[in-house]
Amino acid sequence: MIDPHRDKVLILDFGSQYTQLIARRIRELQVYCEIHPYLMPLEQIEAFAPRGIILSGGPRSVYEPGAPLVSREVLELGPPVLGICYGLQLLNHILGGKVSPAASREYGRKNFTISDHQDLFAGLSPHESVWMSHGDHIDEIAPGLEIIGSSDTCPAGAVRDQRRRIFGVQFHPEVKHTPNGGKILANFLFGICGLQPLWNMRSFVEATTQALRQKIGTERVICALSGGVDSSVTAVLLHRAIGDRLTCIFVNNGVLRQGEAEKVVRLFRENYRLNLVYVDASKSFLKLLEGIVDPEEKRRRIGREFIRVFAEEAGKLGQVKYLAQGTLYPDVIESVSFKGPSATIKTHHNVGGLPEVMPLELIEPLRELFKDEVREVGSELGLPEEMIWRHPFPGPGLAIRILGEVTPERLAILRQADAIVLEEMKAAGFYRQVWQAFAVLLPIKTVGVMGDERTYENVIALRVVDSTDAMTADWSRLPYDLLARLANRIINEVKHVNRVVYDISSKPPSTIEWE
Repeated sequence: MIDPHRDKVLILDFGSQYTQLIARRIRELQVYCEIHPYLMPLEQIEAFAPRGIILSGGPRSVYEPGAPLVSREVLELGPPVLGICYGLQLLNHILGGKVSPAASREYGRKNFTISDHQDLFAGLSPHESVWMSHGDHIDEIAPGLEIIGSSDTCPAGAVRDQRRRIFGVQFHPEVKHTPNGGKILANFLFGICGLQPLWNMRSFVEATTQALRQKIGTERVICALSGGVDSSVTAVLLHRAIGDRLTCIFVNNGVLRQGEAEKVVRLFRENYRLNLVYVDASKSFLKLLEGIVDPEEKRRRIGREFIRVFAEEAGKLGQVKYLAQGTLYPDVIESVSFKGPSATIKTHHNVGGLPEVMPLELIEPLRELFKDEVREVGSELGLPEEMIWRHPFPGPGLAIRILGEVTPERLAILRQADAIVLEEMKAAGFYRQVWQAFAVLLPIKTVGVMGDERTYENVIALRVVDSTDAMTADWSRLPYDLLARLANRIINEVKHVNRVVYDISSKPPSTIEWE
């Protein structure tokens, strides 16, 4: 079996907002890569054994005191190097050239002239549209470098040293606004670095299954199953590897969507024959939420109670060595700043806090993957489409989509409205097109007229957003007839609702969730 990690690329991060996008584009070309802070020690880079190195962009200037730099030795390790934006300026600076502030900041689409089509720009046109975002430029080119591309305001827009296989571009090939950026990255990976496209989810499943078997051996594993795509793929992958030595615990916290608990139990017990412990703790969760209106306090109480219930149930299982969770690669990246290891590791999952309460070793089989790759793994494992493409759902559930106190009556209202939203989005073919769609119950009432009577009832807000990674999001431009159906059905079918509003806020400055 060929190791899908054999041909790999190291991305050294200098703080660019696009660094994750570089990694995603490389993964799309079926090459494995990892992002590490620019401070990664030389010996660790050598141990990683990259076949190519990419220096990301960044917000700083290379000539500033304290600017993030790498040693010249990184460029002399042997693998080809590609510098992007700040990475280009850094290469020139390290090799003895000069970088200065540009007369004016260059931002947006530019016409780019290519003067050499041998390697990095093989197969491209003499003139390409590229995306620029920089305030500095190369003033004096370093010895050994030659210019192979430029714009009208950026004479040294692309450089190379063929002998040392060092390349740099001032623009961003990783963004969609550079139409042939993928071709440029492919030229670097396959033409210059000589890599093979080994990274695919079929080979990942095979390699990970084997690695899990070797690591876990005859030990037992528990997994917190929420029904979301991350924990579901984690559970099915582990079950494939170790079978009945895996036990999943599904806690009904009382703030799940309509029929969700029954669906999860049925799918994993009947379809996958997993050892599944179902705990209906809804009463204890709802009791703790009585009178609580502060969203952070809701989160804290739900989190603490989840840990208590999970630990109690896990204690009934006897000797267990491992705790599995669905950590993804963006979670790993965000837990380490580009300046180096962070003091606080970000918690993204319901199992956050469990390793401190229970002395278990963590198993995170998806920690190398982006969300789209996880969905591909789910497809390889035969998970149903409904599960694979399920929209993100917060750990505190509907509790943070009910603004104000959470009560059984308000939960019933929101569950019905939420079910209508999902049903209509799927029927109209928009569910797969958007990142998230959901209903929010607001803590206000408004006057309405139903029949010949005046009403004073609740307001439902609809939140539908487009995104690729939830770091930024824009409100979805749904057709008016779909919005009309959503509003009509919610008002007509959900008791105690007489008004529906549509949220047209983007992130930033707003967030996706309301609480």
